[in-house]
Amino acid sequence: MFCLKTLPFLLLLHMELSKAFPVPSEEKNAKIVQDYLEKFYQLPSNQYRTARKNSPSTIVEKLKEMQRFFRLNVTGKPDAETLEVMEKPRCGVPDSGDFAITPGNPKWEHTNLTYRIISYTQQLSEGDVETAIEEAFKIWSDASPLTFTRISRGEADIKIAFFLRDHGDNSPFDGPNGILAHAFQPGRGIGGDVHFDAEETWTTNSNNYNLFLVAAHEFGHSLGLAHSSDPGALMYPNYAFRETSTYTLPQDDINGIQAIYGPSSNPIQPTGPSTPRSCDPRLTFDAITTLRGEILFFKDKYFWRRHPQLRNVELNFISLFWPNLPNGIQAAYEDFDRDLVFLFKGNQYWALSGYDIQQGYPRRISNYGFPSTVQAIDAAVSYRRKTYFFVNDQFWRYDNQRQAMDPGYPQSILHTFPGIQSRVDAVFQQDDFFLFFSGPLYYAFNLTTRRVTRIDRSNKWLNCRN
Repeated sequence: MFCLKTLPFLLLLHMELSKAFPVPSEEKNAKIVQDYLEKFYQLPSNQYRTARKNSPSTIVEKLKEMQRFFRLNVTGKPDAETLEVMEKPRCGVPDSGDFAITPGNPKWEHTNLTYRIISYTQQLSEGDVETAIEEAFKIWSDASPLTFTRISRGEADIKIAFFLRDHGDNSPFDGPNGILAHAFQPGRGIGGDVHFDAEETWTTNSNNYNLFLVAAHEFGHSLGLAHSSDPGALMYPNYAFRETSTYTLPQDDINGIQAIYGPSSNPIQPTGPSTPRSCDPRLTFDAITTLRGEILFFKDKYFWRRHPQLRNVELNFISLFWPNLPNGIQAAYEDFDRDLVFLFKGNQYWALSGYDIQQGYPRRISNYGFPSTVQAIDAAVSYRRKTYFFVNDQFWRYDNQRQAMDPGYPQSILHTFPGIQSRVDAVFQQDDFFLFFSGPLYYAFNLTTRRVTRIDRSNKWLNCRN
């Protein structure tokens, strides 16, 4: 399906990208852009005879299409943010156009499907592979009238195998990382089949690539689902680890599978988590902190990163960066002097250096000197070597140098911070302000004049203007 690059074409693409984009464009980046848009966005094949068709305007439009899908800034330029997404490990099924072997939107006409594991990976026992596959099918059967039965011989509806590089289906694998797997939509022959890259490191935990998660995604294609642009959906094309022991199929995927096959046969219809929407007028945050110039906004199992210079915002799973952190972080703050970020949930806390969890955590919040009656923190912020902890309608002040609570605390939040009348969900410091977040609003409290100078919607920090 994808042809080898030729030097004349690369030089042409390099010149076209250089003319089209007012940013430095190296040959490597030109190759990344060309490969990605060919594989996933139907950019015409890059053989020299068709290279002239890929004018700068064609590449720009395909880049914009890709940026819209991933909810990036739609610039039509191969900026750092776009290239970062292009280099993430992902599914080999295109995001644009049909990856179908039959026209239209095929589906299985029968609901009692069979599957057969043709070959295994050497990195897991056969039992581990079979368990991961069975559990991956189960999340789809729980949400639909479909059933899945494994057979050991004969012709199955869905055949599963691990392959190296070029394996005869015009979709060669690319070695470690990059494309992890691909699948074919329902149909005869190769229809419904799933292929995994045998050169990936497959696991049953958070290391490298979790077979259950990748398999569950690919089986969605086997059943007729395309990729979703919802970053919290299982059918989102990029790989992200999520806790598997308590995994629940997201609502976006439930809606998709039921649109094809109808509701589940279970008496109680399944429901799943929905991805928070940055422009939801009811959006609230669990915790907020700065981290070396970035601002992190935590919500359930997600967090948004707001970059300092670009001011662009991206949504990620907490588990993608910190597999060992729990969801639902309740408070966070940055200690600038120690270059650490502290995250709190319940009566425990963790320390980050950059994006690395420090050893020896989690620890108990009683280490700070809280009484036993305090079992969770609502919000926290550090300023001028003092850390303020907000709990219900009171706050404590901790001396970072003495590593002890200041005497005379807790005190009333409203008395010390007039205008902050509701419970504080999150807070961070910027310039001479504490930014208090309560419900869908935030309050800018001027630390010099000791008053609230601005009230606005919380989601404006996520670039939401509607």
